[in-house]
Amino acid sequence: MSNAAPTINTNNNNAEPTTNAYDDLDYTALTDALEQTVFENFDDGLYIGMMSGTSLDGMDAVLCQFASDSENTQQPLQLITSHSQNFPARLREVLLALCQPNGTAALTPNFDEPNDLVSELDWFGWASREYSEFASEVVNTLLQQADTDSESVLAIGCHGQTVRHRPQMAVTLQLLDANIIAERTAISVVSDFRRRDMAVGGQGAPLVPAFHKALFSDSASTRILLNLGGIANITVLPANDDPVIGYDTGPANLLLDAWAKQHIDKDYDQDGAWAQSGQVIEPLLNQLLEHPFFAQPHPKSTGREDFNLSWLKSELQAFDKTATDTRYSAADVQATLTELTAISACDQINQFISNQKQSSVYVCGGGALNRYLMTRLQAHLPHWAVTTTTELGLQPTWVESVAFAWLARQTLMGETGNLPAVTGARKGVVLGQVCFA
Repeated sequence: MSNAAPTINTNNNNAEPTTNAYDDLDYTALTDALEQTVFENFDDGLYIGMMSGTSLDGMDAVLCQFASDSENTQQPLQLITSHSQNFPARLREVLLALCQPNGTAALTPNFDEPNDLVSELDWFGWASREYSEFASEVVNTLLQQADTDSESVLAIGCHGQTVRHRPQMAVTLQLLDANIIAERTAISVVSDFRRRDMAVGGQGAPLVPAFHKALFSDSASTRILLNLGGIANITVLPANDDPVIGYDTGPANLLLDAWAKQHIDKDYDQDGAWAQSGQVIEPLLNQLLEHPFFAQPHPKSTGREDFNLSWLKSELQAFDKTATDTRYSAADVQATLTELTAISACDQINQFISNQKQSSVYVCGGGALNRYLMTRLQAHLPHWAVTTTTELGLQPTWVESVAFAWLARQTLMGETGNLPAVTGARKGVVLGQVCFA
């Protein structure tokens, strides 16, 4: 086909209209064919998924390939390589401060930082740039490990760092500059996944259940996935055609990691050994379970705005004023927080499995590596096997990163990425914004 533009006759005299090679084209058919070709090219290429969750322990990245929807395959996903990298200490400090209202008030610029970092918005801009430079470094390391060039990757799905999530206000804010990542990696970036769902009445979270449905659903049995990141959330995948159910159940690693860092100077409680050395403080546990979030109906989502170290300290102060016996150790509090995670999640899970035959709950996220927490989950789910997504073919630490690679693919394919029954949205929509390389 010639690339020459069609000739348009703008003369108002009686001259014969000019003809050209485009006159007989079916423009509708041509447009449909072009769109079909573009979307098919996005179907089974390479994608990178990135995630830094509420726990803020670092950034995970995966390079993966999904099977075409038209393929009849037992391997819908190929995880080519993965990489995890801890945040630089200063970036993590600033991100934690930004996650708390007015949290940056206590920050002061270091000698090598701009002196005009004086407001929360200034710190947001600084962190956005630093976060994106760090994310670019993670991507390039991932590509080196996979011996893959950037031209082979169709897109990066990068969630960014949530620094504010107020679903009751229809507001969510993920810190990221996709322009920097696209420029440093020469790969297009899909980001800002949550706000389109909010624009149609959803909570913008959780988004991963749509991926769970695509990859893990089974027509022969009901499956429940429990993600234990900073926040815990469940996905119920019915065996029949009933809608998928998914929502946040409460805190998980967010409080466990913060308490461990403060009292044993470790980023996390290895295997839950410290918690296991303590005793659950039952009256304190009951008090923590009175948080209004636990009584809210789903769909619902939460984050650091509701559950944080300041909230825990205020709860401990209130407990000390009313308790007849306040002799407890920091390990006892850790044991209580572990039980809080287990009970708040299992109370919700039990609502969906009471009439189901025995099956499995598949755990993913960093909490799946906490042996003591896994033991407590099993204790509250005696008739179901508590295992991890490794049994389904994907290691628990990479599930969320792969999910955002899948969401990026959905965006480029022009396919919906949310589940209205999960987020409360009025309809399914294509999520994310694309920054082309």
